[in-house]
Amino acid sequence: MGKLAEIKTKQTTANVADFIDSITDEQKRKDSHVILKVMEKVMKEKPKMWGSSIVGFGNKRYKSPTSGREVDWFIIGFSPRKANITIYLIDMRPHADALVKLGKHKMGGGCLYINKLADVDIKVLEKMIAAAAK
Repeated sequence: MGKLAEIKTKQTTANVADFIDSITDEQKRKDSHVILKVMEKVMKEKPKMWGSSIVGFGNKRYKSPTSGREVDWFIIGFSPRKANITIYLIDMRPHADALVKLGKHKMGGGCLYINKLADVDIKVLEKMIAAAAK
């Protein structure tokens, strides 16, 4: 049995709509509303805020294959950051084919970084989000 690790970013009771509406960059705010709708449709549940700036859906206990450490985290999520929009898909391996067709993006860990939705094929992104949600 793995040891449950305490992580700084925890689920909060903050209002997701208020958070998105408070985004000052108009394009990021509009893109965040679109991503929110896609994730709500796929997950069939309401999002929760994680920390002060991450919108997450679902709950899952992840176990590190290397350390055996366990953390409670969301299944999919996103965060409209200053530099880009971070989309948390957790495991990027199943998306190799889709990433080729996606458009302008960067990757790191289980995250996809896009500047704006106009840079990517939204249908490809929707399929990736749906696959990650399963």
